[in-house]
Amino acid sequence: MDFGAAALIIGGVAVLVVLILFFYFVPLGLWVTALFSGVKVRIGTLIGMRLRKVTPASIVRPLISATKAEIDLDIGQMEAHYLAGGNVERVVNALISADRANIELPWKRAAAIDLAGRNVLEAVQMSVNPQVIDTPRVAAVAKDGIQMVAVARVTVRANIDRLVGGAGEETIIARVGEGTVSSIGSADSHKWVLENPDAISTRVLERGLDAGTAFEILSIDIADVDIGRNVGAELQTAQAEADKNIAQARAEERRAMAVAEEQEMRAKVVAAEAEVPRAISEAFRSGKLGIMDFYRMENVQADTDMRSAVAGNGES
Repeated sequence: MDFGAAALIIGGVAVLVVLILFFYFVPLGLWVTALFSGVKVRIGTLIGMRLRKVTPASIVRPLISATKAEIDLDIGQMEAHYLAGGNVERVVNALISADRANIELPWKRAAAIDLAGRNVLEAVQMSVNPQVIDTPRVAAVAKDGIQMVAVARVTVRANIDRLVGGAGEETIIARVGEGTVSSIGSADSHKWVLENPDAISTRVLERGLDAGTAFEILSIDIADVDIGRNVGAELQTAQAEADKNIAQARAEERRAMAVAEEQEMRAKVVAAEAEVPRAISEAFRSGKLGIMDFYRMENVQADTDMRSAVAGNGES
């Protein structure tokens, strides 16, 4: 291979590299698409996006959609939202949906909602088509001691003005569950709850549970009410069992005290009986008791014991 052929190959490679870099920094296809869609975007603007590490298609294509929907947007604000980590296409689609539904949604508010981590497109759709949320099974006890298990169905729609900083669905579910428990607990009878589930939902709805949330509660319906355990009877049974145990403990304490007192008396009797031989010995020494008297006393005692034994056998 001679020098001229090598130079020709090197030149061809250089031209190819230059063309690749040119078409990378100058997206002519995207520029032509925007031009024929009625969106005027300068080539220099597209090159500047590349230099700022912004994907031109992520800005130009949503801009074309907004232009077709007759929504005027600033390409600089769109680029700034992209650089801030936002989803430009989703924000633009949300603006188009809000415009079709006659919902006022400026670009700044939509961008703020998107940067706050909420899906602004779903929020707009939820404003048009309310969402139904079923709460978990909530157990509460009426005043008559019967447990009621209820499931509430909450119809909500997104509140665009409170999406930034407003509480989410978890707060709505928790508040509705708390209100259901409180309303059932204030009922005089479980029968009243079964007969008037709409009254429970009305009480819960009147509490203004959507305050400070990103939603507006449209309705609360009690979807299902079941009878649970008889908590009042269970508590009374437990109390009676506890009273019985206390009474048994007190009776055992009195029995133990009586046994201890009996043993104490027996000990005194044994101590007194131990004094008898000593008294007899002292009577012998002092001459107050003679040997014959002692024998006669023993005979009388033996005769008494025999009579007691005979009397006892006869009774049995």
